[in-house]
Amino acid sequence: MFALYCSIKFRRNEIMKKALKIILPLAILGFAYMLYDGIMAPERFSKERQAREAEVVQRLKDIRSAQQAFKRVHQRYVASFDTLIAFVMNDSLTYERAIGSDDDSLAVAQGKVTREKFKVAVKDTAFVVVNSKDKALRERKLTDEEIMNLRYIPFSNNTEFIMDAAFLTTESQVVIPVFEAKAPYITFLDTIKYRQDVINLLDDRKRTERYKGLKVGSLTESTNDAGNWE
Repeated sequence: MFALYCSIKFRRNEIMKKALKIILPLAILGFAYMLYDGIMAPERFSKERQAREAEVVQRLKDIRSAQQAFKRVHQRYVASFDTLIAFVMNDSLTYERAIGSDDDSLAVAQGKVTREKFKVAVKDTAFVVVNSKDKALRERKLTDEEIMNLRYIPFSNNTEFIMDAAFLTTESQVVIPVFEAKAPYITFLDTIKYRQDVINLLDDRKRTERYKGLKVGSLTESTNDAGNWE
């Protein structure tokens, strides 16, 4: 009986040793992965944040372009996305071009240089971007679907930008139209995977008294329609 007990105990010890040889390396690998994942998480969040912010910023720039076109026609900005999108889809902007050359002084003196007005659809001319190399403007063509989606914050499950418009009286008592469109970080960055990183970002913004997201324009000060990323 004692011999049988010793035999069973020996076998158990052997099984435990074999199990430890398998489990211990796996546990070490798991711990190493968790440590690596914890170290790399902020970097992955930073890359994901930059990618998402780039798309949100581009849409804010397009909203700004649409607002500036609306102001050119109506001398004010608009708070309604329905009105703004309808304007972009259906309205036009008036331009003027010279017939003849203004550099030809004789032709100008003889009245041979004239000007004519022409119209271009807002959606074909309102959206431009600046080429960073030579500062030249180039057209940015938006599809009808992109125009209809101007109201939605990317990566937000169709949450709308917060947008408003008003008139602001400056220190010199000049009344100017202003608008503001903004996207809180929580709407396009908050995921289970990066929740703590988002909380840390929001805490930092609160501590430095900065807006907790991306926005263009302002209702409280004249910013020349600048974005807070610029």
